[in-house]
Amino acid sequence: MIPVLDWQRFETDKSAFLTDLGAAVRGPGFFLLQNHTVSETLRAQVFDKAGAFFDLHVAEKRKLSILHTPHYRGWAAEGDESLDDTSAQIDRKESFNIGFDLAPEDPRVLKGEPFRGVNVWPEIDGFRDTMLAYFEAALALGIDIHRAFAADLGLDAEHFTPAFHDPLAALRLLHYPPATGAADEIGAGAHTDYGAITLLMTDGEGGLQVRPRGGDWTDVPHVAGAYVVNIGDCLMRWTNDIYASTPHRVLPPKRQRRSVAFFVEANPDTVVAALPGTGTPKYPPVRAADYLQSRLDATYAPKAAL
Repeated sequence: MIPVLDWQRFETDKSAFLTDLGAAVRGPGFFLLQNHTVSETLRAQVFDKAGAFFDLHVAEKRKLSILHTPHYRGWAAEGDESLDDTSAQIDRKESFNIGFDLAPEDPRVLKGEPFRGVNVWPEIDGFRDTMLAYFEAALALGIDIHRAFAADLGLDAEHFTPAFHDPLAALRLLHYPPATGAADEIGAGAHTDYGAITLLMTDGEGGLQVRPRGGDWTDVPHVAGAYVVNIGDCLMRWTNDIYASTPHRVLPPKRQRRSVAFFVEANPDTVVAALPGTGTPKYPPVRAADYLQSRLDATYAPKAAL
């Protein structure tokens, strides 16, 4: 159901790789990507620093609350988010969010542009350097994957590349506590991702499920060292629904679960509109920043019991 693709085949057997990639993005909208360019050492360091952060006392984490910034940076406590905007379920997880890194004196920060804020950092040795190195490596891989998408769609190899300069991309560290058995408990509610693609690392603990078009909830397998890659809503809009942005959720895990998501998002001013040759547009053009804001407003809106 969820195919495993070897990134090295994009160089060594491009035609066959694109056949498999095309089937994955048009079908389940998810695939596992192994033999990619992000080093095992860096990925291990990210998990190590993330663990150090989540192990901090809640009072220390609260100093970096995402609710203290208009730019969605910092710690989101359990209960701050609800990804399923059709229900009253509150996600049972915590996260730490890092955006495109800008200096306080950057003109975009000084002007208060949406999503153009400064990151906040815990006092953990090596945390900032590790996360920024990973941000750069994951973004580079995400842009490379879009070169493969361009080839699949019959576009110039660099068609998407300009859209990802100074992006809205976000790195999110996630911690799910063990299930309590409470009724209607959810790790992360059913949702689709907002941007172009998501690159997800997991610690191997189960819980992630996907619901493909016309299908039922299916467990996403764990392959050591491989990314879980999924299509987001903006790329689905770009391709005029040729690619599938598929609902997924995280069930409450049996043991604690930690994962690291990198959301490959376009530059705020990128206009997402149906690509040439994809037929009559199914969606109106939208700025990437405006679309992202609309989705985040729903995620952080207070929920009334239904």
